[in-house]
Amino acid sequence: MKYMLMMNTMTASGATYAGVAGWTQEDVAAHIAFMKNLTESLAESGELVDTNGLGLPDQARIVRAGQDGAPITDGIFPETKELLAGYWIVDVESPERAYQIAARASASPGPGGMTLNMPIEVRQVMSGPPEQL
Repeated sequence: MKYMLMMNTMTASGATYAGVAGWTQEDVAAHIAFMKNLTESLAESGELVDTNGLGLPDQARIVRAGQDGAPITDGIFPETKELLAGYWIVDVESPERAYQIAARASASPGPGGMTLNMPIEVRQVMSGPPEQL
């Protein structure tokens, strides 16, 4: 079963998320090393399908189709309190295994080595419509 593990990052009320801006070089290096280790271990176990970090919110746009089908974009939304910072797609034997991986990702280190405890949303990747349809 494939699952998408989405790393959601919280921002302080009214704050603009700036990734690791303001972290020490040592804290950034520790965080990156943790994430690389997680990714490498998932690749070695054969569970990794894909993973990527995403651009900062100031690069994001919401797109809808206009009356003529042309794209209409909305700009930056600074009131956002939670954002998708990155994801993993894993192919595992059970939802419980996906939860174990999500918990491991959640425990990545932040400033001062403190565990971030980031919320990781876990959703099954569907291979088609539900059987009842």
